[in-house]
Amino acid sequence: MTHDQVARRSYWTAQLDEAHAFMMRIMDYPVEECGQCLLSLPHAATEAHVEVLFSDRPHFNGLPRAFVLREGQIAGFIDTARRLNRRGWIMRVEDGYRSRAIQKGIGLQPLVFDAVLRRVVWELGGQTPDTDFFFKRLLGLVAQIPKIGTHMSGSAIDISVLDLNTGNEIDRGGPYLEMSELTPMNSPFVSPQAMRNRQEITTIFRQGGFVEYPYEFWHYSGGDAYDQSLRNTGKPAQYGPVDFDPVTGCVTPLEEPSQCLNSLPEIKNEIRASLERMDI
Repeated sequence: MTHDQVARRSYWTAQLDEAHAFMMRIMDYPVEECGQCLLSLPHAATEAHVEVLFSDRPHFNGLPRAFVLREGQIAGFIDTARRLNRRGWIMRVEDGYRSRAIQKGIGLQPLVFDAVLRRVVWELGGQTPDTDFFFKRLLGLVAQIPKIGTHMSGSAIDISVLDLNTGNEIDRGGPYLEMSELTPMNSPFVSPQAMRNRQEITTIFRQGGFVEYPYEFWHYSGGDAYDQSLRNTGKPAQYGPVDFDPVTGCVTPLEEPSQCLNSLPEIKNEIRASLERMDI
């Protein structure tokens, strides 16, 4: 193994350990749900006359994506989109709110599950991880508990950024859902230009009131436990995991937000199926 490969593996391990520790802090972070409704981002962008794109890819099992954010985030979202437009860029929202069914499904979806497992097998030098270890890794990349999944709070979006004139994707070191040592926001393995782009995009999002999730270069949120914890405000989160009525926009806090969406036996079975799919 080359020195570069050792460095990449070491970095991945350290970052995923940090991501797991962060999630454990979020599990204990206080939430005082404010009850704000979820509002349509496409509608808000149209009303504000800003250029924003929205992914047309179906979700898990063909379910539609819910491009919504909390009412208090809409002004910041529009400000962020407008600043990107002025820069000559356009935001493409890849994902928004996720229901319990969607978040559970993503955790076992072959496209995502296989990508994470492939990297964990690589991390372990070709060895198959046990279920507990893999769950620990999965937790930092695909939230398996509503309490730590800010998409389920309706306070987070995943984004790509494109050139406004050409439509070409801005280089951030990899595409949306890259699962490798390039995935953490501050990965030293992306090019200098990709890092500059990440930093500039993050600065613009911060100006709109959003913080970046340190372990995925595409995830931004605000007003939730990630936001308050990362900014060390000492304040409780105002947005927690909720069910969402798409007709009214009203939200209902989940009664058991600390309950895992996928059990360890389910994950163990999917590890077996994934290894067969990948012929490992």
